[in-house]
Amino acid sequence: MSAAPPAPAPPDGRPAAAAEPAARRSAWSSLRPLVLRLHFYAGVLIAPFLLVAAATGFLYAASYTAEKVVYADQLTVPVGDRELPIERQVAAARKAHPEGTVAAVRPSAEDGATTRVLLSGVPGVAEDRTLAVFVNPYNGEVRGAEESYGSDGALPLRTWISGLHRDLRLGESGRLYSELAASWLWVIAGGGLVLWFARRRARRKLRGTTGRRRLLSLHGSMGVWAAGGLFFLSATGLTWSTYAGESIGDLREALGQTTPTVSASAAGAGAGEHAGHGGGSGGTGGSGGADDIGLDAVLTAARAKGLTNPVEIVPPADDSSAYVVKQIERTWPGKADSAAIDPRTGEVTDVLRFDDFPVLAKLTRWGIDAHSGTLFGLANQILLGALALALVLLIVWGYRMWWLRGSGGAFGRPLPRGAWQHVPAYVLVPLMAGIAVLGYFVPLLGIPLAAFLALDVLLGEIAYRRGKRDHSGQRAA
Repeated sequence: MSAAPPAPAPPDGRPAAAAEPAARRSAWSSLRPLVLRLHFYAGVLIAPFLLVAAATGFLYAASYTAEKVVYADQLTVPVGDRELPIERQVAAARKAHPEGTVAAVRPSAEDGATTRVLLSGVPGVAEDRTLAVFVNPYNGEVRGAEESYGSDGALPLRTWISGLHRDLRLGESGRLYSELAASWLWVIAGGGLVLWFARRRARRKLRGTTGRRRLLSLHGSMGVWAAGGLFFLSATGLTWSTYAGESIGDLREALGQTTPTVSASAAGAGAGEHAGHGGGSGGTGGSGGADDIGLDAVLTAARAKGLTNPVEIVPPADDSSAYVVKQIERTWPGKADSAAIDPRTGEVTDVLRFDDFPVLAKLTRWGIDAHSGTLFGLANQILLGALALALVLLIVWGYRMWWLRGSGGAFGRPLPRGAWQHVPAYVLVPLMAGIAVLGYFVPLLGIPLAAFLALDVLLGEIAYRRGKRDHSGQRAA
């Protein structure tokens, strides 16, 4: 009996068993130069923005501890025997600072902590900020007053550093820098991660290597360890950016995942939990009138619904509005329940539980708190500081490797052009379509990338016409 004929060899002469892995290697080998070129140039061009974001982010992570030290006299007092009623504490604050109106009250949340009375409409204080008057809850002594910003009550030092990190203190136009950095951070980190895993064995060999090779190993290894944190910072940073943040907000709204608010309407709101969320959250008015039950009774009603410290009490905005009491604890596990209390009867007209928030609303809250360093307290701030330092080192090492790439004294010898021409169509077409869609929703990624590609093609065409390069980016013979 004759033997079966051997299986035909592939056209390139390789064994049949090796054909499929080789095809996979061919796809990656054509894509790798494109990833390398994107990682290289994106790193060179975007790194200055990332460096500023990392440095200011490190300062912001340290600002929480600095705030406690700088404002210790306003934030803390010796523990007394008994706290005064909140109404008396507010009266003491208003006697010292009669200007403006009471926007909110944050009762002392723990032994030795002061009460904050937040005043809006104070001359000389910006509209988006309040004047925080610090009152000793045991004797009514006013310990001082400072401008306060944001839902976490940042004082001037932390507010200044926050503005530096967010927009370089240049206003809305300055926010483009941080959005550009956040838009590209995950791209650069992802590209580096792909390149590292493609040659992980070589990069792990640190001993005996010197110069650019050792820097490459250090850069890659640290990038792998920091990649998860960098992805997280990029994603959460985009949630409150100008353009990408708007797209994220629109998506959440379309999916019904916006953050709900307790109904602050006193008239017509049904009693009990979930009477109708979505209304405002109070205003800058004072008490509801002569029949107002007062802040102490309001807090007692909120306590009965399980709202524990720390809380913020927002007075009614007008005669038809209720008091709103909100938990403001931003560490884990978060306390974000809120309740509306009728100022005349003390009836709880609405309760909103954090447990009932939509999934994306919860994730957004946790993500923002972790990004800003409050979710896990000091441990969170230390981790953010470490990530910021790691990013600084990655940038410094990256620029050093660029310098060492120079040949014959040329600074930063560029990578060859034309890598995209060697990517198979079945990979390139979906890739370009995905980038186009992503660029639409994240414009500070899409616009610079389109500009870079256009400039790169233009320079390549000029070099080709001058006879210095062919269309693949190689030097002409």
